Amino acid sequence: MFSPEDFSRIRPWVSWRARQVGIRIKGVKPVVEWSAARISDPVWRLRYLQAVAPRPHALSRVKPVPAIVVILLSVVGCGAIVAFRHKPVIMRAFAGGPAAPAARPVEVREAPRDVWLVEKTAAFESYSNGLRIENQYRAEGDNRSFMAYPLGALGSNAEPRSVPVGIVYHTTESLLAPFESSQNTVLKRVGESLLEYVRRRRCYHFLIDRFGRVFRIVDETSPAGHAGHSVWADGEYAYVNLNDSFLGISFEAQTGAGEAATAVEAHQVRAAAMLTEMLRRRYGIEAANCVTHAQVSVNPDNMRIGYHLDWASSFPFDRLGLPDNYIVPSPAIRLFGFSFDSDFEQRAGPRMSGNAAVAEDQVVQQAGAAHLAPELYRKSLRKLYRRLAQPAGTGAVAGDGVLAR
Repeated sequence: MFSPEDFSRIRPWVSWRARQVGIRIKGVKPVVEWSAARISDPVWRLRYLQAVAPRPHALSRVKPVPAIVVILLSVVGCGAIVAFRHKPVIMRAFAGGPAAPAARPVEVREAPRDVWLVEKTAAFESYSNGLRIENQYRAEGDNRSFMAYPLGALGSNAEPRSVPVGIVYHTTESLLAPFESSQNTVLKRVGESLLEYVRRRRCYHFLIDRFGRVFRIVDETSPAGHAGHSVWADGEYAYVNLNDSFLGISFEAQTGAGEAATAVEAHQVRAAAMLTEMLRRRYGIEAANCVTHAQVSVNPDNMRIGYHLDWASSFPFDRLGLPDNYIVPSPAIRLFGFSFDSDFEQRAGPRMSGNAAVAEDQVVQQAGAAHLAPELYRKSLRKLYRRLAQPAGTGAVAGDGVLAR
């Protein structure tokens, strides 16, 4: 509320505004000048003066109103006009401090935007989001075919599919030269040798080299030997041995045991983001099915997860426009009874080992709901896995990337 002292200070301003709408208050003095003098920013001082200036074409339609309404409209209206455009600026302007830059809102996309093919030649393809795919190392492959297992009836009513449903991200774990201009010749030679190697072995669908260039290795309509023995599940289906059901994208990079951040070039990440956006749009791939090799890799010999640990805890999901899928409890543990040990916890890092522990707790809870001892329940899950993991299509378990051990 205004005190008598406050009213006496703004009375001249109110009187001036009152005269514009036909109200007579004695002692008129334009306090607007007094207020404007305290706005340090000249641009916002001008906008303030424009906001409180009378508009002659509107005065003829204005009816007299109580003085207190004029006060509120003058104070609230002038402040709102300026603050609406830039609240931090007007607050700092009245305080005499420098104006802060406006915060730009962040756009969050629930689904990938439309991405279309702009140009295609024998050597390359270019897309509307800036992606360019080089085809010089493209290898022919077989037709893709796999089974999707509904979670509500796992082990029965399998659905045959031929369109990829996910993406697995890898690192080549190959030798790396320092990324410096003096090493340019070495970087190119190493990269070309790597491309020849992965083409001969059909290791991935795409490889992103040290310079951020995207190379197609195996066509998306064919399986590639990138995932080997592997398991994943989304909210509706489970997938076993992901060579056929998931696309493989590899970075020319290395990952270290237990690391929280991988030394990968920023332009490689940007290229992966554009490639991911295109593939998700083209094949309707859900964000929940964009995962790392470490998350899906399993070892059927000892029934443990994490046989390969590339991108174990350091994949930049957010920089590719994806949710943090590290928070997903391991499907291999909770659906098929796989386990892990202390060595895995050290090598995988905190994010991977954390979701493995959550999945282990879920297995114990599921065993209790089934009135079975945890080990007996786990044994039944493992039996189910072995039945589903039998090779059911070309390239079902062949291949496991390059050197990602």
